[in-house]
Amino acid sequence: MNTYCLTVACPTARGIVAAIATLLAEEGCNIVDSSQFDDLETGRFFMRVSFTSDTGASLDRIAARFAPVAARFDMTHAFHDEATKMKVVIMVSRFGHCLNDLLYRWRIGALPVDITAVISNHMDYQKLVVNHDIPFHCIPVTRANKPQAEAQIMQVVEETGAELIVLARYMQILSDEMCQKMSGRIINIHHSFLPSFKGANPYKQAYERGVKLIGATSHYVTADLDEGPIIEQDTVRVTHAQSPGDYVSLGRDVEASVLARAIHAHAHHRVFLNGTKTVVFPASPRGFASERMG
Repeated sequence: MNTYCLTVACPTARGIVAAIATLLAEEGCNIVDSSQFDDLETGRFFMRVSFTSDTGASLDRIAARFAPVAARFDMTHAFHDEATKMKVVIMVSRFGHCLNDLLYRWRIGALPVDITAVISNHMDYQKLVVNHDIPFHCIPVTRANKPQAEAQIMQVVEETGAELIVLARYMQILSDEMCQKMSGRIINIHHSFLPSFKGANPYKQAYERGVKLIGATSHYVTADLDEGPIIEQDTVRVTHAQSPGDYVSLGRDVEASVLARAIHAHAHHRVFLNGTKTVVFPASPRGFASERMG
């Protein structure tokens, strides 16, 4: 039996949950998981519903029947077949730990996406990517050719039908135009030292300041560098007895896991933009195992 997902964002109003549940029941659907959040500060309501259809009603029919409900509550909404994997393009430069981690998770079925291409501004990981039977595109970027390079990147995205770009330590700043065109569809990873430790060797700077926690942040990309809405974060404790090299190793592990969790949440339609923040619904206990395995 297929499982479908409905995501909803709209102004807060009385009766939203009842209207959604009633429509799905009328269509012979069974709700298997539901999460909701009413933001009292912004007056916005968010909901994610997983459901099955006992009658075999098509998603198109259910969506058509739902249209009057959506119009009544001024909803931004979408229906998804949870068996359909999101198409993703990964971009990387010369730090390969996140790319390696994502390829491994994808290969064993633990990352619920379809990697349609890997783009890099260097050739370092061509063999690794090709060995996974994934198309590799080397698109060098300079100050002079940046518009042309981004046009090539967008051509790959559009030709592969990718719904998401993942910056797996891609060390180039994207233009405002690209950020706006792909708003809410580019995920980045960086160390949580920003903005405290900017520039080169952030882990060395952190070591010299004697920090006790290091970590990573995954967020949507906006025109404001490294200030987009945060999806996922994590930290690991360090001590005075550890070296800058230890900081780097631990930091890479955290970056890889945080990025993977952010992609999981986005691919399962659990992330909602809420102004400069996000609403991220947790994976349900019922769906945790299947979500982990894609």
